[in-house]
Amino acid sequence: MFTTLFVGGIALGTALAGGDPFPSPFGDPAGTLAYFREHHTAVGVGAALQFAASVPFALYAATTAARLRNLGIRAPGATIALVGGVLAAAMLTLSGLLTWVLSRPDVLTEPALVHALHNLAFATGGVGHVVFAGLLVAGLAVPGLLARLLPRGLAVTGLVIAAVAELATLTLLVPDAAVLLPIARFTGMAWLITAGFLLPSTRTR
Repeated sequence: MFTTLFVGGIALGTALAGGDPFPSPFGDPAGTLAYFREHHTAVGVGAALQFAASVPFALYAATTAARLRNLGIRAPGATIALVGGVLAAAMLTLSGLLTWVLSRPDVLTEPALVHALHNLAFATGGVGHVVFAGLLVAGLAVPGLLARLLPRGLAVTGLVIAAVAELATLTLLVPDAAVLLPIARFTGMAWLITAGFLLPSTRTR
């Protein structure tokens, strides 16, 4: 549900904007302002779906953390998964709401405000969400590996994805590191879906 809502928000927002992609905060401020003024309906729809996507993400984090505890995991992994997932969902929620504000015509009359809101939406929904989602992946992958709850290859892959997600923090200092965000985001989505299907409901002693 999260992946459908999130990817659907990107696709529908882009389609409603006539194929124009959502602008990067590192791009030309004048071009960014023109995008929000010309495509405020597309921005609002994409923001609403992004906000909606944060709900199943939080539910996934709570459910998997509870599953780990039911499987006898008393190590910090279950708590790390829960904290990371809840914070990632909160960051996505905030980003969706900030982006929705950018769809309001009365806000778009203030270029400095638009620029600030755009950067905040990116910081929360980009760096903030991805970094904390990496903690959710790590919180599942570590006990999945050590307690053999997940296939070894999948667990190791999760650790690699989590490491890339944490490295995405560098985006705040080095804009070129932003390339790590979509890599960690979309591989993380695929990994969480796979792990959700393969995580057992019972554990043999």
